[in-house]
Amino acid sequence: MIIITGAAGFIGSCLVRGLNDAGYYNLGLVDDFSSERKKENYATKKFLNIIQRSEFIDWFDLQHDSIDFIFHLGARTNTAEFNVSLLNDLNLNYSKEIFKRCAKYQIPIVYASSAATYGAGEFGYDDDHSMIPFLQPLNPYGVSKNEFDKWVLEQTQFDSKSAVGLSPSKTPPFWCGLKFFNVYGPNEYHKARMASVIFHGYNQIKEEGKIKLFHSHKEEYKDGMQLRDFIYVKDVVDVLLYFFSKQKHNGIYNLGTGEARTFIDLANSIFIALNLNPEIEWTDIPTDIRDKYQYFTEAKMEKLRSIGYTKPFTTLEEGVKDYVLNYLEGKKIM
Repeated sequence: MIIITGAAGFIGSCLVRGLNDAGYYNLGLVDDFSSERKKENYATKKFLNIIQRSEFIDWFDLQHDSIDFIFHLGARTNTAEFNVSLLNDLNLNYSKEIFKRCAKYQIPIVYASSAATYGAGEFGYDDDHSMIPFLQPLNPYGVSKNEFDKWVLEQTQFDSKSAVGLSPSKTPPFWCGLKFFNVYGPNEYHKARMASVIFHGYNQIKEEGKIKLFHSHKEEYKDGMQLRDFIYVKDVVDVLLYFFSKQKHNGIYNLGTGEARTFIDLANSIFIALNLNPEIEWTDIPTDIRDKYQYFTEAKMEKLRSIGYTKPFTTLEEGVKDYVLNYLEGKKIM
């Protein structure tokens, strides 16, 4: 059985679709299934089991012989969440319990990290393991993700030069962490404030004929010229399936396109997809996230390419067009 945590969420449900399309139906879906908003994300998928997130650890111990692989994508993903205790419970400690069991029962695991671990980018966006202990995330969410990355590396006693784990008894037979950059695409409708700018921008255009973008609060960036590495969720699923198929090259990897694009580029892509003339309204960054706002992210992707992943990433224009026309316009689920 293949376990997917966060299976009713954005990336998790898209991965379930990718696995179904590849012929895998022996899936165990783990999430908080009390949310009716997420039901559409898994209603049409094929799977064996639904396991409540709160019951999964005990279930894992009882059913570990039936588990072949784990995708641990579930997390509290709200970057404006300042309840450190909640983030530690859901993102750090829960992840530790899963990883420990993967080591104990020798089950391979791929887990979700985040570009939020890089903070303001003082040390760049290089996924070299030696840099991870020095990163300074800007918010508690990023801290929780980075603390888990650090903990994983401590378990593996990782030698960044040889890329060989020195303490296999503490690690799964294969493990991989992926630092997701700005992921967008279908199945994110339930994420409310944390949904992508494409999702919110599309709805603003439909309702008001214009899109709202943040003013810059830094002199070195003009309005709308803030830069992010936007990656289409279908590309994320392809990389997840790549590691699932290969199950080698343990480590923590960036997962972006390697090309930062401006928010004006993004806004224009939505208008072009809808065959409309661009109209942008500027608004201040909310005060609760203003000092935690990332003005630039761009993944260094050489590490992933070096292990054999050669498929090109979807351009921003292509991804936005597919998302807008094939999913948002038709209110479809991937």
